[in-house]
Amino acid sequence: MGFKLGRTMETVSPGILWLSMMATLLIGRLPLVGTEKEGGPSSAAFSDGPQSSNCSQLTLKVEFSTRVVEHEYIVAFNGYFTAKARSHFISSALRNSEAGDWRIVRRENPASDYPSDFEVVQIRQAAWNGLLSLQDHPYVKRVTPQRKVFRTLKMVDGDSGSSCNDTRWTQKWQSWQSSRPLRRTSLSLGSGFWHATGRHSSRRLLRAIPRHVAQILQADVLWQMGHTGSGVKVAVFDTGLSEKHPHFKNVKERTNWTNEKTLDDGLGHGTFVAGVIASMRECQGFAPDSELHIFRVFTNNQVSYTSWFLDAFNYAILKKIDVLNLSIGGPDFMDHPFVDKVWELTANRVIMVSAIGNDGPLYGTLNNPADQMDVIGVGGIDFEDNIARFSSRGMTTWELPGGYGRVKPDIVTYGSGVRGSGMKEGCRSLSGTSVASPVVAGAVTLLASTVLNRELVNPASMKQALIASARRIPGVNMFEQGHGKLDLLRAYQILNSYRPQASLSPSYIDLTECPYMWPYCSQPIYYGGMPTIVNVTILNGMGVTGRIVDKPIWQPYLPQNGDHIDVAVSYSPVLWPWAGYLAVSISVAKKAASWEGIAQGHIMVTVASPAENDSEVGGELTSTVKLPLRVKIIPTPPRSKRVLWDQYHNLRYPPGYFPRDNLRMKNDPLDWNGDHIHTNFRDMYQHLRSMGYFVEVLGAPLTCFDASQYGTLLMVDSEEEYFPEEITKLRRDIDNGLSLIVFADWYNTSVMRKVKFYDENTRQWWMPDTGGANVPALNDLISVWGMAFSDGLYEGDFSMADHDMYYASGCSIARFPEGGTVIAQTLKDQGLEVLKQETAVVDNVPILGLYQTPSEGGGRIALYGDSNCIDDSHRQKDCFWMLDALLQYTSYSMIPPSLTHSKSRVAPPTGTEQPLPQRLEGNHLYRYSKVLEAHLGDPKPRPLPACPHLSWAKPQPLNETAPSNLWKHQKLLSVDLDKVVLPNPRPYRPQVRPLSPGESGAWDIPGGIMPGRYNQEVGQTIPMFAFLGAMVVLSFFVVQLTKAKNKPKRRKPRVKRPTYLQQQQQTPHTGKNPTV
Repeated sequence: MGFKLGRTMETVSPGILWLSMMATLLIGRLPLVGTEKEGGPSSAAFSDGPQSSNCSQLTLKVEFSTRVVEHEYIVAFNGYFTAKARSHFISSALRNSEAGDWRIVRRENPASDYPSDFEVVQIRQAAWNGLLSLQDHPYVKRVTPQRKVFRTLKMVDGDSGSSCNDTRWTQKWQSWQSSRPLRRTSLSLGSGFWHATGRHSSRRLLRAIPRHVAQILQADVLWQMGHTGSGVKVAVFDTGLSEKHPHFKNVKERTNWTNEKTLDDGLGHGTFVAGVIASMRECQGFAPDSELHIFRVFTNNQVSYTSWFLDAFNYAILKKIDVLNLSIGGPDFMDHPFVDKVWELTANRVIMVSAIGNDGPLYGTLNNPADQMDVIGVGGIDFEDNIARFSSRGMTTWELPGGYGRVKPDIVTYGSGVRGSGMKEGCRSLSGTSVASPVVAGAVTLLASTVLNRELVNPASMKQALIASARRIPGVNMFEQGHGKLDLLRAYQILNSYRPQASLSPSYIDLTECPYMWPYCSQPIYYGGMPTIVNVTILNGMGVTGRIVDKPIWQPYLPQNGDHIDVAVSYSPVLWPWAGYLAVSISVAKKAASWEGIAQGHIMVTVASPAENDSEVGGELTSTVKLPLRVKIIPTPPRSKRVLWDQYHNLRYPPGYFPRDNLRMKNDPLDWNGDHIHTNFRDMYQHLRSMGYFVEVLGAPLTCFDASQYGTLLMVDSEEEYFPEEITKLRRDIDNGLSLIVFADWYNTSVMRKVKFYDENTRQWWMPDTGGANVPALNDLISVWGMAFSDGLYEGDFSMADHDMYYASGCSIARFPEGGTVIAQTLKDQGLEVLKQETAVVDNVPILGLYQTPSEGGGRIALYGDSNCIDDSHRQKDCFWMLDALLQYTSYSMIPPSLTHSKSRVAPPTGTEQPLPQRLEGNHLYRYSKVLEAHLGDPKPRPLPACPHLSWAKPQPLNETAPSNLWKHQKLLSVDLDKVVLPNPRPYRPQVRPLSPGESGAWDIPGGIMPGRYNQEVGQTIPMFAFLGAMVVLSFFVVQLTKAKNKPKRRKPRVKRPTYLQQQQQTPHTGKNPTV
């Protein structure tokens, strides 16, 4: 054997030498993960040769804003009617009204030939009785203003001196915006863009290589199995697509819904989104064989209208679209025509995927429609699995003030540096949750094509599969990551073993699990505290409509002290479309007032839905789900450590115009984050918890809490009025020992008129209904103690108690009782600057007051004129130290010497020289107030509502041991993911068409080996695969040449090409390649 081998090697040595050289060159060209060369990590990997013109490093900045179109109204009907019928309804309604000059706005688009459920009416002489006449028509559902949407796309060139493929970190990240420009300094391009989770980061080299996101998420495994999106209709609502773009082969239809006569994309954003979903080459999409339906709803001037979206949505329903990507959003979850139409879309089995928003890292910044239960809301992460700084955070704010928000986003995926199709050709990288959204939309399209029985695929079942299979990111809470990172292959496993059922989001409640269950895990519960509310979403995969059978059942585990907690449950009377809510209120039983430990139980919920294909009339499908519950109970803390946050008197947009507390924030005029301790006051809450305080939330009037349980009532940025009964009770409570801290804000009627805003509900120019806070209402509340705030408006930097402070559009103290401590500072008169553009400095402006009430055992009161220093929205310098000092004073009557002996201490102002601020004449606060109601032009307080009363569930105790680990991946119908066999992931990519003359193949890497990684293990084994492949080729040549040498010449077959090429051409391919 040794001789023969030696002879063979001797004979073919020139060929072997040539093959060895080629193998060496091949291996040398592959990037070695984890290695670096001089000049940067793996700088030689892709940088040789001239730079392709198709490789773009443009950064895209996107801003959204909306305004109302003057004189135009959307009239929504109760059903779909022909154009003639709709015209008849409107004319009959307006015939006897004062709206004489009106017309129906003609809409020329593909939906014009079909019945519609709305009409756009232009009324030149808008009269309220005319609008009321329309609203009162029996076939009219609602009348709302027409909206005009502006989206600003700004292209910024990258560094021209660097290569697109250079592995240096040269990506210039975009700063995305939501429906209004929200320019925060923390999102500037020069600042650190990523929010670190505190986890160990993987190799930095991977961060620098351009990635094809479909390959990273292992879509090629499903391509290898023959699934490429075939037969699935996916709609892209964006800026259009060019007809002959080389990346797309199955564009079924392009429709234009704008007033421009073109179907092409003049901006590039729509092309990028479509490419992430369905590109067939270069920067590949997830589902290249899907039916692509392009809806052009934005003009080249980046303008759109609500009516364009409504028409396009109707057409999508008509075309039986399966998946719809919507990479826009805004905070107005009370935009009824839009929200209603989204519900109608999902009710028609359209799976809507939408971006959660780009207003992070602030909490309470979710965008609509991604915050709806029936929509898959997508957040963004980077390629190192860190939550992107720009990605909006939960919770939802629909439910405030009485309830608590839901968990959103639903899922997160890559949204930074993602490669997609360029406007005409080539690829480019963009970032934002509107990039993460088409990643999930493409994955959903691909997943839907893998299911044989398409009837099983609906908005609920798809969301169930995605969230049940998601990979949780360590060190990140549920309001940042939802259920975790998209896992395409696990979702495939679940979908292909799926049976219709109900599930819950979140699937368990564990108030001891940190940080995932933040904020629930951040504070234990105790007897006498406000009930902890967990808002659970019910997903119903059995049908578009459903109901909860009987009542949910509470079953405490006796061995785990489940009888120490009480549970109350409220829920949606009807689950539609595909979802509903389950609000769980948790409280501690009286017998556990002095007990400490862990208590467990679970809630059983049975959901029923009509059977769609059941031969028996009235047949139902049922599904029973279990909601495990675990809480940490401690003895009731002392009164001095308990702080009550007044949520009931905070108002926010939508629906009214409530301005920001900092007037410098001109590009972010609306107060829309909820003003909750777990949204834009999150840092303050975390600080108070770290100082040992227990913070509870009051979502009801001041008459609904036991003041003897609390040391301090904290009122911050209050916009609401007060019931007379509340004022009376608070005075009595403070006399009996409750203390009060008030953080006010600006209120000046002249400034309010100056910062008027075109109100989107009334279609008129309105002044704000309050200032930053409702100072006249606060003055009514504290007037009995001789206190009042002024209508002065001040700002400026100063120092207090050796701390640097910034006063941002705050008011001053106008009156304060004798014997109190008042601190004054020198500030700028911002009101004068706003009104007259003049600058003036005012000395001795009273901003802080401390007062001990004279009654025996009475409480203490602290006033401060600005809340921006504890608000996360636009805080420049925090004043948490001052809040600590105020709580020390209100809880223990201890004033820091730095305040009592401060040089800034002044005599309490009497306020006799100037009148107190009055309410703005003609304001419309009553329209949005829980306290006021209209009364002959003079709003009056409503009757005091009854306090919330919880109906505690009757327990059905279980004498068995509770599960120790509540968190495990949901196994829908007991699907064991380990038993579902997948083929070995191997480099594969769908067949692509040949390059046309003049096109670049710079990113068409042969063999399917894409820049980046599928996962860590594959990335590390690429050099090994290359070496083994070279050895196989070498062995093949040796065998073939040996056979040729040993065969007689007369029997040597006559060939026209080398034998090894024939055999390669005859080798059958496995799997299914997409057609071209």
